[in-house]
Amino acid sequence: MLVLVAVVTACNERPKATDDPWAQVPIPAAHTDHASLIQGPFADAFAVTRRCLECHPDAAREMQETSHWTWISDQVEVAGREEPLPIGKRNMINNFCISVEGNWPRCTSCHAGYGWQDDSFDFTSEEAVDCLVCHDQSGGYVKAPAGAGMPAPGVDLVQVAKSVGRPTRTNCGACHFSGGGGDAVKHGDMDATMKFPSPRIDVHMGKHGFECVDCHRTENHQIGGKLPGMSSAIDLCIWCIDCHSEQPHADERINTHLPEVSCQACHIPYYAIEAETKMSWDWSTAGLENAPDERRYSKNKGSFEFARQVVPVYQWCNGTVDRYLPGQTFDPDKELHLSCPRGDVTAADAQIWPFKVHKGRQVYDVQYKYLLKPKLYGPGGYWEDFDWDLALRLGAESSGLPYSGEYAFADTAMCWPITHMVQPKERALQCTDCHGHADRLDWQALGYSGDPADRGTREQLDLLSNSGATN
Repeated sequence: MLVLVAVVTACNERPKATDDPWAQVPIPAAHTDHASLIQGPFADAFAVTRRCLECHPDAAREMQETSHWTWISDQVEVAGREEPLPIGKRNMINNFCISVEGNWPRCTSCHAGYGWQDDSFDFTSEEAVDCLVCHDQSGGYVKAPAGAGMPAPGVDLVQVAKSVGRPTRTNCGACHFSGGGGDAVKHGDMDATMKFPSPRIDVHMGKHGFECVDCHRTENHQIGGKLPGMSSAIDLCIWCIDCHSEQPHADERINTHLPEVSCQACHIPYYAIEAETKMSWDWSTAGLENAPDERRYSKNKGSFEFARQVVPVYQWCNGTVDRYLPGQTFDPDKELHLSCPRGDVTAADAQIWPFKVHKGRQVYDVQYKYLLKPKLYGPGGYWEDFDWDLALRLGAESSGLPYSGEYAFADTAMCWPITHMVQPKERALQCTDCHGHADRLDWQALGYSGDPADRGTREQLDLLSNSGATN
Protein backbone atom coordinates (compact mmCIF):
# COMPACT_ATOMS: atom_id res chain seq x y z
CA MET A 1 0.00 0.00 0.00
CA LEU A 2 1.18 3.51 -0.78
CA VAL A 3 0.59 6.25 1.74
CA LEU A 4 0.41 10.03 1.80
CA VAL A 5 3.32 11.45 3.73
CA ALA A 6 3.23 15.19 3.10
CA VAL A 7 0.90 18.13 3.47
CA VAL A 8 0.64 21.29 1.41
CA THR A 9 -1.13 23.79 3.65
CA ALA A 10 1.95 25.37 5.19
CA CYS A 11 3.12 26.79 1.87
CA ASN A 12 -0.07 28.74 1.35
CA GLU A 13 0.97 31.16 4.09
CA ARG A 14 4.06 32.52 2.31
CA PRO A 15 4.22 36.24 1.42
CA LYS A 16 3.32 37.16 -2.15
CA ALA A 17 5.95 38.58 -4.47
CA THR A 18 5.68 41.95 -6.16
CA ASP A 19 5.99 42.59 -9.88
CA ASP A 20 9.72 43.26 -9.41
CA PRO A 21 11.44 39.92 -8.75
CA TRP A 22 14.76 41.60 -7.98
CA ALA A 23 13.16 43.23 -4.95
CA GLN A 24 12.79 39.76 -3.45
CA VAL A 25 16.39 38.60 -3.96
CA PRO A 26 18.21 38.64 -0.60
CA ILE A 27 21.26 40.85 -0.10
CA PRO A 28 24.07 38.72 1.35
CA ALA A 29 25.50 39.74 4.68
CA ALA A 30 28.95 41.29 4.65
CA HIS A 31 31.71 38.69 4.57
CA THR A 32 33.95 38.30 7.61
CA ASP A 33 37.50 37.36 6.71
CA HIS A 34 38.50 34.50 9.02
CA ALA A 35 42.15 34.33 7.96
CA SER A 36 43.36 36.29 11.00
CA LEU A 37 40.87 34.65 13.34
CA ILE A 38 41.94 31.04 12.78
CA GLN A 39 45.39 29.98 13.95
CA GLY A 40 45.58 26.22 14.29
CA PRO A 41 47.02 23.69 14.08
CA PHE A 42 44.06 21.36 14.53
CA ALA A 43 44.45 17.80 15.74
CA ASP A 44 41.39 16.71 13.78
CA ALA A 45 38.12 17.93 12.24
CA PHE A 46 36.36 17.87 15.61
CA ALA A 47 38.85 20.48 16.86
CA VAL A 48 37.88 22.76 13.96
CA THR A 49 34.24 22.64 14.97
CA ARG A 50 35.12 23.39 18.59
CA ARG A 51 36.96 26.50 17.36
CA CYS A 52 33.96 27.56 15.25
CA LEU A 53 31.65 27.22 18.25
CA GLU A 54 33.76 29.63 20.30
CA CYS A 55 32.38 32.47 18.17
CA HIS A 56 29.20 30.79 16.90
CA PRO A 57 27.93 29.00 20.03
CA ASP A 58 24.44 28.30 18.64
CA ALA A 59 25.47 27.09 15.18
CA ALA A 60 25.81 23.36 15.91
CA ARG A 61 22.55 23.21 17.86
CA GLU A 62 20.76 24.98 15.01
CA MET A 63 22.27 22.60 12.48
CA GLN A 64 21.21 19.59 14.50
CA GLU A 65 17.58 20.65 14.14
CA THR A 66 17.73 20.42 10.34
CA SER A 67 17.19 17.52 7.94
CA HIS A 68 20.74 18.04 6.64
CA TRP A 69 21.81 16.67 10.01
CA THR A 70 19.08 14.22 10.96
CA TRP A 71 18.32 12.85 7.47
CA ILE A 72 14.83 12.26 8.80
CA SER A 73 11.65 14.16 9.57
CA ASP A 74 9.78 14.74 12.75
CA GLN A 75 7.15 12.16 13.64
CA VAL A 76 4.28 12.47 11.17
CA GLU A 77 0.86 10.92 10.93
CA VAL A 78 0.75 8.38 8.12
CA ALA A 79 -2.40 6.79 6.70
CA GLY A 80 -2.57 3.10 7.54
CA ARG A 81 -0.22 3.36 10.56
CA GLU A 82 -1.35 3.47 14.17
CA GLU A 83 1.76 5.31 15.35
CA PRO A 84 3.40 8.40 13.83
CA LEU A 85 6.40 7.59 11.66
CA PRO A 86 9.60 9.52 10.91
CA ILE A 87 10.43 9.48 7.21
CA GLY A 88 13.61 10.47 5.42
CA LYS A 89 16.78 9.41 3.71
CA ARG A 90 17.90 7.70 6.88
CA ASN A 91 15.22 4.99 6.85
CA MET A 92 13.56 4.93 3.41
CA ILE A 93 14.29 2.71 0.39
CA ASN A 94 15.26 4.13 -3.00
CA ASN A 95 16.08 2.52 -6.34
CA PHE A 96 19.63 3.88 -6.55
CA CYS A 97 21.89 2.57 -3.75
CA ILE A 98 18.77 1.24 -1.97
CA SER A 99 19.34 2.09 1.71
CA VAL A 100 21.57 3.95 4.15
CA GLU A 101 21.04 1.34 6.85
CA GLY A 102 23.91 -1.12 6.99
CA ASN A 103 25.91 0.98 4.53
CA TRP A 104 26.61 3.95 6.76
CA PRO A 105 30.30 4.73 6.16
CA ARG A 106 29.78 4.91 2.40
CA CYS A 107 26.41 6.69 2.38
CA THR A 108 27.30 9.10 5.17
CA SER A 109 30.25 10.43 3.20
CA CYS A 110 27.82 13.22 2.31
CA HIS A 111 26.53 13.75 5.83
CA ALA A 112 27.13 17.22 7.28
CA GLY A 113 28.87 15.61 10.23
CA TYR A 114 31.80 13.52 11.32
CA GLY A 115 31.93 9.83 12.22
CA TRP A 116 28.50 8.36 11.39
CA GLN A 117 29.86 4.81 11.23
CA ASP A 118 26.76 2.89 12.31
CA ASP A 119 23.41 3.17 14.08
CA SER A 120 25.12 4.18 17.33
CA PHE A 121 26.09 7.63 15.99
CA ASP A 122 25.53 10.38 18.56
CA PHE A 123 23.32 12.96 16.86
CA THR A 124 23.63 15.25 19.91
CA SER A 125 27.41 15.69 19.67
CA GLU A 126 27.98 19.32 18.70
CA GLU A 127 31.65 18.82 17.83
CA ALA A 128 30.59 16.21 15.24
CA VAL A 129 28.89 18.90 13.11
CA ASP A 130 30.89 19.58 9.92
CA CYS A 131 31.01 23.36 9.44
CA LEU A 132 33.56 23.16 6.63
CA VAL A 133 31.62 21.15 4.07
CA CYS A 134 29.15 24.02 3.58
CA HIS A 135 31.45 26.99 4.24
CA ASP A 136 34.85 26.11 2.70
CA GLN A 137 35.92 28.62 0.06
CA SER A 138 39.46 27.34 -0.46
CA GLY A 139 38.42 24.58 -2.84
CA GLY A 140 40.60 22.21 -0.85
CA TYR A 141 38.01 20.49 1.32
CA VAL A 142 37.01 16.98 0.30
CA LYS A 143 35.21 14.24 2.20
CA ALA A 144 36.73 10.75 2.22
CA PRO A 145 34.72 8.53 -0.21
CA ALA A 146 33.83 5.98 2.46
CA GLY A 147 34.90 7.88 5.54
CA ALA A 148 31.63 8.28 7.42
CA GLY A 149 31.73 12.02 6.81
CA MET A 150 35.35 12.61 7.77
CA PRO A 151 37.64 14.81 5.66
CA ALA A 152 39.88 13.04 3.18
CA PRO A 153 43.47 12.45 4.29
CA GLY A 154 45.70 15.37 3.44
CA VAL A 155 43.08 18.12 3.73
CA ASP A 156 44.70 21.25 5.19
CA LEU A 157 42.18 21.99 7.93
CA VAL A 158 43.79 25.30 8.89
CA GLN A 159 43.68 26.74 5.37
CA VAL A 160 40.12 25.52 4.86
CA ALA A 161 38.96 27.03 8.17
CA LYS A 162 40.61 30.35 7.30
CA SER A 163 38.66 30.47 4.02
CA VAL A 164 35.11 29.99 5.29
CA GLY A 165 32.31 32.10 3.84
CA ARG A 166 28.80 32.07 2.41
CA PRO A 167 27.96 28.70 0.78
CA THR A 168 28.31 28.54 -2.99
CA ARG A 169 27.09 26.21 -5.72
CA THR A 170 30.32 24.27 -5.32
CA ASN A 171 29.61 23.66 -1.63
CA CYS A 172 26.05 22.50 -2.20
CA GLY A 173 26.96 20.53 -5.29
CA ALA A 174 29.62 18.51 -3.48
CA CYS A 175 26.77 16.34 -2.20
CA HIS A 176 23.69 17.24 -4.22
CA PHE A 177 25.19 17.00 -7.70
CA SER A 178 26.56 13.53 -6.97
CA GLY A 179 23.62 12.03 -5.08
CA GLY A 180 22.98 8.35 -5.79
CA GLY A 181 26.61 7.42 -6.28
CA GLY A 182 27.97 9.76 -8.95
CA ASP A 183 27.55 12.93 -10.96
CA ALA A 184 24.08 13.36 -12.50
CA VAL A 185 22.88 10.01 -11.18
CA LYS A 186 19.87 10.92 -9.06
CA HIS A 187 18.69 14.37 -10.10
CA GLY A 188 18.23 15.07 -13.77
CA ASP A 189 18.38 18.81 -13.13
CA MET A 190 21.44 18.93 -10.85
CA ASP A 191 24.92 17.90 -11.96
CA ALA A 192 28.47 19.24 -12.08
CA THR A 193 27.64 21.57 -14.98
CA MET A 194 25.67 23.62 -12.46
CA LYS A 195 28.82 24.65 -10.58
CA PHE A 196 29.63 27.21 -13.27
CA PRO A 197 26.72 26.95 -15.69
CA SER A 198 26.33 28.81 -18.94
CA PRO A 199 23.09 30.78 -19.46
CA ARG A 200 22.03 27.92 -21.76
CA ILE A 201 21.91 25.56 -18.77
CA ASP A 202 20.18 27.76 -16.19
CA VAL A 203 19.09 31.38 -16.51
CA HIS A 204 19.25 32.18 -12.78
CA MET A 205 22.67 30.71 -12.11
CA GLY A 206 24.25 31.02 -15.55
CA LYS A 207 23.06 34.48 -16.57
CA HIS A 208 22.45 36.22 -13.26
CA GLY A 209 25.04 34.45 -11.12
CA PHE A 210 22.66 33.14 -8.46
CA GLU A 211 24.03 30.92 -5.74
CA CYS A 212 21.86 28.10 -4.39
CA VAL A 213 21.15 30.01 -1.17
CA ASP A 214 19.70 32.95 -3.10
CA CYS A 215 16.59 30.83 -3.66
CA HIS A 216 17.10 28.25 -0.92
CA ARG A 217 17.08 30.93 1.71
CA THR A 218 18.44 30.04 5.09
CA GLU A 219 17.71 31.15 8.62
CA ASN A 220 19.37 29.61 11.66
CA HIS A 221 20.79 26.93 9.33
CA GLN A 222 17.30 25.89 8.19
CA ILE A 223 17.67 25.79 4.40
CA GLY A 224 14.51 26.49 2.42
CA GLY A 225 13.33 23.79 0.06
CA LYS A 226 12.39 20.14 0.44
CA LEU A 227 12.19 17.30 -2.00
CA PRO A 228 8.78 15.66 -2.55
CA GLY A 229 9.38 11.94 -2.69
CA MET A 230 11.62 11.80 0.36
CA SER A 231 10.48 14.54 2.73
CA SER A 232 7.42 14.13 4.93
CA ALA A 233 6.50 17.83 4.98
CA ILE A 234 6.96 20.94 2.90
CA ASP A 235 6.98 23.61 5.60
CA LEU A 236 10.23 24.99 4.17
CA CYS A 237 9.22 24.82 0.52
CA ILE A 238 10.16 27.51 -1.98
CA TRP A 239 8.21 28.64 -5.03
CA CYS A 240 8.78 30.72 -8.15
CA ILE A 241 6.23 33.24 -6.89
CA ASP A 242 8.38 33.89 -3.84
CA CYS A 243 10.08 36.32 -6.23
CA HIS A 244 7.92 36.44 -9.35
CA SER A 245 4.41 37.81 -9.65
CA GLU A 246 1.53 35.36 -9.73
CA GLN A 247 0.54 36.92 -13.06
CA PRO A 248 3.97 37.44 -14.64
CA HIS A 249 3.13 37.29 -18.36
CA ALA A 250 2.10 40.15 -20.61
CA ASP A 251 -0.03 37.69 -22.60
CA GLU A 252 -3.10 36.92 -20.52
CA ARG A 253 -3.64 33.66 -22.36
CA ILE A 254 -0.49 32.31 -20.73
CA ASN A 255 -1.51 33.56 -17.29
CA THR A 256 -4.77 31.63 -17.56
CA HIS A 257 -2.71 28.40 -17.55
CA LEU A 258 -1.10 29.11 -14.18
CA PRO A 259 -3.71 27.53 -11.89
CA GLU A 260 -3.15 24.20 -13.66
CA VAL A 261 0.40 24.45 -15.03
CA SER A 262 3.54 24.97 -12.95
CA CYS A 263 6.16 27.50 -14.03
CA GLN A 264 8.67 24.64 -14.38
CA ALA A 265 6.46 22.79 -16.87
CA CYS A 266 7.06 25.49 -19.50
CA HIS A 267 10.38 26.94 -18.38
CA ILE A 268 12.27 23.62 -18.13
CA PRO A 269 11.61 22.03 -21.54
CA TYR A 270 14.48 19.55 -21.07
CA TYR A 271 16.66 18.35 -18.24
CA ALA A 272 20.15 16.81 -18.30
CA ILE A 273 21.04 19.51 -20.81
CA GLU A 274 24.74 18.69 -21.12
CA ALA A 275 25.59 15.84 -18.74
CA GLU A 276 23.81 12.50 -19.13
CA THR A 277 21.63 11.49 -16.20
CA LYS A 278 20.92 7.94 -15.09
CA MET A 279 17.46 6.80 -16.19
CA SER A 280 17.48 3.17 -15.05
CA TRP A 281 19.46 0.89 -12.74
CA ASP A 282 19.16 -2.92 -12.90
CA TRP A 283 20.69 -4.57 -9.83
CA SER A 284 19.77 -8.06 -11.05
CA THR A 285 22.65 -8.07 -13.55
CA ALA A 286 25.38 -7.24 -11.01
CA GLY A 287 28.27 -9.60 -10.34
CA LEU A 288 29.47 -10.24 -13.89
CA GLU A 289 33.09 -9.91 -14.98
CA ASN A 290 34.54 -8.20 -18.06
CA ALA A 291 31.77 -5.72 -18.83
CA PRO A 292 31.95 -4.48 -22.42
CA ASP A 293 30.85 -0.95 -21.45
CA GLU A 294 32.15 0.28 -18.09
CA ARG A 295 29.99 3.40 -18.32
CA ARG A 296 26.80 1.35 -18.54
CA TYR A 297 27.74 -1.66 -16.47
CA SER A 298 29.38 -2.14 -13.10
CA LYS A 299 30.10 -5.49 -11.49
CA ASN A 300 29.19 -3.92 -8.16
CA LYS A 301 25.93 -2.31 -9.25
CA GLY A 302 24.62 -3.88 -12.46
CA SER A 303 23.34 -2.24 -15.66
CA PHE A 304 22.50 1.41 -16.29
CA GLU A 305 20.84 3.52 -18.94
CA PHE A 306 21.65 7.20 -19.41
CA ALA A 307 20.15 10.03 -21.41
CA ARG A 308 20.65 13.74 -22.03
CA GLN A 309 18.33 16.46 -23.31
CA VAL A 310 15.45 14.52 -21.77
CA VAL A 311 11.82 15.57 -22.12
CA PRO A 312 10.24 15.35 -18.64
CA VAL A 313 7.30 13.18 -17.71
CA TYR A 314 4.36 15.43 -16.80
CA GLN A 315 2.13 14.59 -13.84
CA TRP A 316 -0.29 16.36 -11.55
CA CYS A 317 1.23 17.33 -8.21
CA ASN A 318 -0.15 19.21 -5.23
CA GLY A 319 3.11 19.19 -3.28
CA THR A 320 2.39 15.90 -1.53
CA VAL A 321 3.61 12.41 -2.32
CA ASP A 322 2.63 8.80 -1.96
CA ARG A 323 5.59 6.90 -0.54
CA TYR A 324 6.46 3.23 -0.29
CA LEU A 325 7.40 2.45 3.31
CA PRO A 326 9.85 -0.29 4.35
CA GLY A 327 8.05 -3.52 5.11
CA GLN A 328 4.99 -2.81 2.96
CA THR A 329 3.94 -5.73 0.77
CA PHE A 330 3.41 -5.32 -2.97
CA ASP A 331 2.66 -7.31 -6.11
CA PRO A 332 6.06 -8.14 -7.65
CA ASP A 333 4.41 -8.71 -11.04
CA LYS A 334 3.60 -4.98 -11.21
CA GLU A 335 5.94 -2.01 -11.20
CA LEU A 336 6.21 -0.64 -7.67
CA HIS A 337 6.15 3.15 -7.34
CA LEU A 338 8.45 4.10 -4.48
CA SER A 339 7.37 7.73 -4.70
CA CYS A 340 4.84 9.43 -6.91
CA PRO A 341 3.17 12.84 -6.86
CA ARG A 342 -0.35 13.18 -5.53
CA GLY A 343 -3.05 15.03 -7.43
CA ASP A 344 -5.20 14.74 -10.55
CA VAL A 345 -7.14 16.80 -13.02
CA THR A 346 -9.98 17.29 -10.50
CA ALA A 347 -7.77 18.54 -7.65
CA ALA A 348 -8.02 22.30 -7.23
CA ASP A 349 -4.62 22.50 -5.51
CA ALA A 350 -2.67 20.46 -8.10
CA GLN A 351 -0.65 21.62 -11.08
CA ILE A 352 1.06 19.82 -13.96
CA TRP A 353 4.72 19.40 -13.02
CA PRO A 354 7.75 18.01 -14.88
CA PHE A 355 9.43 14.91 -13.43
CA LYS A 356 12.32 12.61 -14.01
CA VAL A 357 11.11 9.03 -13.56
CA HIS A 358 13.96 6.72 -12.61
CA LYS A 359 13.36 3.03 -13.25
CA GLY A 360 14.93 0.37 -11.07
CA ARG A 361 15.13 -3.37 -10.68
CA GLN A 362 15.98 -4.27 -7.12
CA VAL A 363 15.92 -7.09 -4.66
CA TYR A 364 12.84 -8.18 -2.69
CA ASP A 365 11.82 -11.04 -0.43
CA VAL A 366 9.90 -13.72 -2.32
CA GLN A 367 7.96 -14.97 0.70
CA TYR A 368 7.28 -11.70 2.51
CA LYS A 369 6.81 -9.73 -0.73
CA TYR A 370 8.52 -6.55 0.38
CA LEU A 371 11.71 -4.81 -0.68
CA LEU A 372 14.89 -5.68 1.17
CA LYS A 373 17.82 -3.57 2.32
CA PRO A 374 21.05 -5.37 1.41
CA LYS A 375 24.39 -4.65 2.98
CA LEU A 376 26.47 -3.41 0.08
CA TYR A 377 29.54 -1.83 1.65
CA GLY A 378 32.02 -3.35 4.07
CA PRO A 379 32.77 -6.89 5.31
CA GLY A 380 30.19 -9.35 4.01
CA GLY A 381 28.65 -6.68 1.79
CA TYR A 382 27.69 -7.46 -1.77
CA TRP A 383 30.44 -5.23 -3.15
CA GLU A 384 33.04 -7.42 -1.45
CA ASP A 385 31.69 -10.98 -1.73
CA PHE A 386 29.07 -10.67 -4.51
CA ASP A 387 26.80 -12.94 -2.48
CA TRP A 388 23.23 -11.63 -2.42
CA ASP A 389 22.12 -14.10 0.24
CA LEU A 390 24.85 -13.05 2.66
CA ALA A 391 24.31 -9.36 1.89
CA LEU A 392 20.59 -9.70 2.58
CA ARG A 393 21.11 -11.55 5.85
CA LEU A 394 23.47 -8.86 7.07
CA GLY A 395 21.14 -6.15 5.80
CA ALA A 396 18.26 -7.65 7.75
CA GLU A 397 20.30 -7.36 10.94
CA SER A 398 20.75 -3.64 10.35
CA SER A 399 17.27 -2.80 9.10
CA GLY A 400 15.16 -5.06 11.30
CA LEU A 401 13.27 -6.33 8.24
CA PRO A 402 13.19 -10.16 8.39
CA TYR A 403 14.64 -12.00 5.41
CA SER A 404 13.10 -15.38 4.52
CA GLY A 405 16.11 -16.68 2.60
CA GLU A 406 14.41 -16.38 -0.79
CA TYR A 407 14.99 -13.34 -2.96
CA ALA A 408 14.24 -12.12 -6.46
CA PHE A 409 14.18 -8.79 -8.30
CA ALA A 410 11.25 -6.45 -8.91
CA ASP A 411 10.68 -3.41 -11.12
CA THR A 412 10.39 -0.07 -9.34
CA ALA A 413 10.02 3.60 -10.24
CA MET A 414 10.75 6.87 -8.46
CA CYS A 415 9.60 10.37 -9.45
CA TRP A 416 12.01 13.27 -8.97
CA PRO A 417 10.62 16.79 -9.57
CA ILE A 418 12.49 18.93 -12.08
CA THR A 419 13.02 22.46 -10.72
CA HIS A 420 16.47 23.53 -11.93
CA MET A 421 17.90 24.25 -15.40
CA VAL A 422 15.30 26.99 -15.83
CA GLN A 423 15.14 28.62 -19.26
CA PRO A 424 14.21 32.25 -20.10
CA LYS A 425 11.03 33.09 -21.97
CA GLU A 426 12.79 32.87 -25.34
CA ARG A 427 13.49 29.16 -24.79
CA ALA A 428 10.36 28.25 -22.83
CA LEU A 429 7.74 25.99 -24.37
CA GLN A 430 5.37 27.62 -26.83
CA CYS A 431 1.68 26.87 -27.34
CA THR A 432 2.23 24.37 -30.15
CA ASP A 433 4.80 22.43 -28.15
CA CYS A 434 1.90 21.04 -26.12
CA HIS A 435 -1.21 21.69 -28.22
CA GLY A 436 -2.27 20.83 -31.74
CA HIS A 437 -0.34 17.87 -33.12
CA ALA A 438 2.36 17.92 -30.43
CA ASP A 439 2.97 14.75 -28.44
CA ARG A 440 4.94 16.19 -25.51
CA LEU A 441 2.03 15.76 -23.07
CA ASP A 442 0.02 12.57 -22.69
CA TRP A 443 -3.37 14.22 -22.27
CA GLN A 444 -5.23 11.02 -21.47
CA ALA A 445 -2.71 10.05 -18.79
CA LEU A 446 -3.31 13.49 -17.27
CA GLY A 447 -7.03 12.80 -17.11
CA TYR A 448 -8.27 14.57 -20.23
CA SER A 449 -10.20 12.94 -23.04
CA GLY A 450 -7.82 14.66 -25.44
CA ASP A 451 -6.01 17.92 -26.08
CA PRO A 452 -8.02 20.59 -24.18
CA ALA A 453 -7.26 23.07 -26.96
CA ASP A 454 -9.33 20.96 -29.34
CA ARG A 455 -12.39 22.38 -27.65
CA GLY A 456 -11.57 25.64 -29.41
CA THR A 457 -12.10 26.41 -33.07
CA ARG A 458 -9.49 25.82 -35.72
CA GLU A 459 -9.13 29.58 -36.05
CA GLN A 460 -8.34 29.90 -32.35
CA LEU A 461 -5.66 27.24 -32.62
CA ASP A 462 -4.15 29.03 -35.59
CA LEU A 463 -4.02 32.22 -33.55
CA LEU A 464 -2.20 30.34 -30.77
CA SER A 465 0.25 28.88 -33.28
CA ASN A 466 1.04 32.29 -34.71
CA SER A 467 1.05 34.24 -31.46
CA GLY A 468 4.67 33.56 -30.55
CA ALA A 469 3.54 34.11 -26.98
CA THR A 470 6.90 34.28 -25.25
CA ASN A 471 6.38 36.87 -22.53
